[in-house]
Amino acid sequence: MTHAPESSYEKVDYPDAPWQMVGSLWLSLFRVKDAVDELRPAGIYGAAFVSYEEGSPLTYSELLVARPVTTDEHGRRVSITDIWVDSPQSVAGGRELWAIPKGLCDFTLEASYRGPVSTTEWSASIERRPIARARFRDVSRVVPRVPFKGGTWQPPIDGGTEDKTATLQGSAKSAPCLGSWEFDPEGPLGWLHGRRSIASFRMSGFRMSFG
Repeated sequence: MTHAPESSYEKVDYPDAPWQMVGSLWLSLFRVKDAVDELRPAGIYGAAFVSYEEGSPLTYSELLVARPVTTDEHGRRVSITDIWVDSPQSVAGGRELWAIPKGLCDFTLEASYRGPVSTTEWSASIERRPIARARFRDVSRVVPRVPFKGGTWQPPIDGGTEDKTATLQGSAKSAPCLGSWEFDPEGPLGWLHGRRSIASFRMSGFRMSFG
């Protein structure tokens, strides 16, 4: 069964929850010392590029920024403050099912391999205006697969009145990696411009249930 969301975004069908996703994620952590606005207080933020690949109900690329939160009802989770994908179906499902504020953008992805080392370069832009670029090197393809579990908490969007949560769990070949980012100072993530990452990680070949 599929649904069409009642929102200001294009009304397209999307898969039922939970979404059984496969792919890879590249994540770096940043420290933001001063509040940006009400939704982006000072603290630790994670910026990630994600590739959802064949075997998923939707295949697409993603750029997101999230921060850890603690709620009385749901405990420790992450809240996604900024996110873009290149799939209208993902936009519609993310916003309607879980109040994840997805928008659309364009991506480039280049990957190369030399022995156990993977080198990956990403970029994201909106109508040719850059948002972010990143480059990673890792050996996650040769590390053991390990389980993971977490969850999201999102405040209302699109005129909604209730917050929404989702649970994610699965397994991946996870390992620290080398990561470097460039955020366009005039772009929507300009508040991260010039910040150095404090740690980077790669999750290779994840298999995840989200919803």
